[in-house]
Amino acid sequence: MTADRIAHPWGARTPYGKGAPWPVRVDLQLAEGVTEADVERWVPAASLLHSNGDAMDVAVREGRIVGVRGRAGDRVNRGRLGPKDLYGWQANASPDRLTRPLVREGGELVETDWDTAMDRIVERTRAVLTDDGPEGLGFYTTGQLFAEEYWTLAAVVQGGLGSANLDGNTRLCTATAAEALKESFGSDGQPGSYADVDHADVIALFGHNVAATQPVLWCRVLDRLAGDDPPRLLCVDPRTTEVARAARDSGGVHLAPRPGTNLPLMNGLLHLLLENGHVDEAYVGAHTVGFADLAAVVADYPPATVAELCGLDEDDLRAAAALLGGADRLLSTVLQGFYQSHQATAAACAVNTVHLLRGMLGRPGCGVLQMNGQPTAENTRECGANGDLAGFRNWANPAHVEELAGIWNVDPDKIPHEGPPTHAMELFAQAEQGAIRMLWISGTNPAVSLPELARVRRVLAQDDLFVVVQDLFRTETTEFADVVLPAATWGEKTGVLTNADRTVHLAEKAVDPPGEARPDLDIFLDLARRMDLRDRDGQAFPPWHDAESAFAAWTASTAGRPLDQTGLSHEKLRGADGIQWPCTADAPDGTPRLYGDGRFPAHPDHCENFPKDLVTGEPSDADAYRARNPEGRALLRAVRHVPLPEPPDDDYPLALITGRTLVHFHTRTKTGRAPELQEAEPEVWIECSAADAARAGLAEGDLAELRTRRGRVRARLRIVDLREGVVFLPFHYGYWDAPGRDHDRAANELTLTTWDPASKQPAFKTGAAALGPAASA
Repeated sequence: MTADRIAHPWGARTPYGKGAPWPVRVDLQLAEGVTEADVERWVPAASLLHSNGDAMDVAVREGRIVGVRGRAGDRVNRGRLGPKDLYGWQANASPDRLTRPLVREGGELVETDWDTAMDRIVERTRAVLTDDGPEGLGFYTTGQLFAEEYWTLAAVVQGGLGSANLDGNTRLCTATAAEALKESFGSDGQPGSYADVDHADVIALFGHNVAATQPVLWCRVLDRLAGDDPPRLLCVDPRTTEVARAARDSGGVHLAPRPGTNLPLMNGLLHLLLENGHVDEAYVGAHTVGFADLAAVVADYPPATVAELCGLDEDDLRAAAALLGGADRLLSTVLQGFYQSHQATAAACAVNTVHLLRGMLGRPGCGVLQMNGQPTAENTRECGANGDLAGFRNWANPAHVEELAGIWNVDPDKIPHEGPPTHAMELFAQAEQGAIRMLWISGTNPAVSLPELARVRRVLAQDDLFVVVQDLFRTETTEFADVVLPAATWGEKTGVLTNADRTVHLAEKAVDPPGEARPDLDIFLDLARRMDLRDRDGQAFPPWHDAESAFAAWTASTAGRPLDQTGLSHEKLRGADGIQWPCTADAPDGTPRLYGDGRFPAHPDHCENFPKDLVTGEPSDADAYRARNPEGRALLRAVRHVPLPEPPDDDYPLALITGRTLVHFHTRTKTGRAPELQEAEPEVWIECSAADAARAGLAEGDLAELRTRRGRVRARLRIVDLREGVVFLPFHYGYWDAPGRDHDRAANELTLTTWDPASKQPAFKTGAAALGPAASA
């Protein structure tokens, strides 16, 4: 049995040196009173509560999940599991699972049968199609389904119903990852690999609190730090996290920039790389475009200017640039501290530019990981459930649209491509305006996770908006639904998950779902059959019928694309220890790293999108891009910073940042029902510096009130080592376990409705706030 992994979340160290294999350490957690000898079956799976893709085996006894064990041979985790892996499985058996469909009668949700629920949905879908056309329908999904389910949803919505209104909640966490990869390299897809940790001599983490968000990957870094020839770390984060402390202890650097200044910081670091001659000129000349524009822009960001803009010490800037420029093998990672901040895509692209300037891609220890937040965010993007076209195809390239139409056997005009896909924030704006009259929400909880919740509640509560919610539990969002569908989850269905470094795993069904709950795949196919969707030959569409046939259709559709998975199948993935795409006949064991040959999927005929203006979001047209980059080289993006939309002022003097924590995931729908995780952090809290607490008249543990122009949150104060002028609030907490509480608990009561112009990702970390004592109740 694993020791207490709440108190010791990263477990025991297994040190190893540079270039050596990461040692095995198998973590195990079983239900109380159950031993390994009691387990009847071990069923393979991978983690569904973060994006790391930790492989595990699910313990089954008497038809119930009774625990998990890390898989020793897997390339991702070598047997290790994080706290959410070890304890989160208990939520499956929570007594408040949805087991039957619900419909709204007389203002209340009441149980019904599947035919009644689906008939109501089909009736409304047909009515909207008749009155408003396909653009009256909206679909908002998750980052927690399987590849087969996203592929089916995209086929139904785009190829069957003909609607462009499809996005995932991955828009909130990693849309910028995808956009930055497209803008720099021509296509989504991580260049690097987790195995680069084993070889790097410098690891740079940009807005990535890996110790909390991907604890098993942090174990890998900690084991390198404890071994021979350890790497040095660069941490960019306004909070003094475990990662920041390790950076200092490793002889590296912790930079805590003023929120909203990531782009000037990156421009300043690029300035110093050029000034110090840390550029592989031969690589840049042979494999990139845009160097002259980049040099002209970053020339305006010398250390003194950047230090003033970012609130940093000039010597620390120079030390950070020396780390990046002096590395023999540099690994960089990026996450929400960049993605959910001001000018997100431009800042994330600047990290890619560091590696292009240094020629550090595609070799062991030399890579970029634009990380994901949701466990299957990569599948959402790959399969087109984020609104883009499946297979990393370009909606603005007629040949790509025709190719996908041929795969689906539908008319190309059926697939919406007159303009860019409708992103999540626009989905809700159109619902607010009455343009979208039916909104189907699957596996996510926007009544807690979207910004400016008072507005979100008003949108969902509109009488003329028909809302369908497909989930495991009643949530803050189901309370606005006209129909609620009970879904099966991880461990109760079979499907494929792809993690942040392109590693593909198969998760097998271990137990039956409770009551009448159904796999999401079955629900989407049921909709297609009841709507009598047909291809152009009159055959039922989509033509697949289960997870295995759906995955076969999906992999066939990827042939020749950057994410080619034609070498994969359920059968091949059974028993495999994680396979990284591309996986083809020529690379049957997968591909650890991309772009080692300096060739990029950026050719105008092949790229996933035509580059955008990263300040306005306007895309290039095909002709302009072809003239700029006819050979399809990587792009060095040059962008100047612009002011924040809501900077701190006299009334709201603090910069608000929200974020994730170690033990909880998303809106706690699952982790809040796992006893060890919930007991570890049962209630929301506010973090600030000692100086800011003193100015607000607050002490450690006081009940405080945090206010913005949009709302307030009341919570206990924690005084921490945090940049002065910044306040932090975890975003996981809503109201499902706080009945009767006023809307003063969820972080997104406070956040601003604004988004990055290129990635359309909400900028959760850009609001101004005021802190003071909470008034007595």
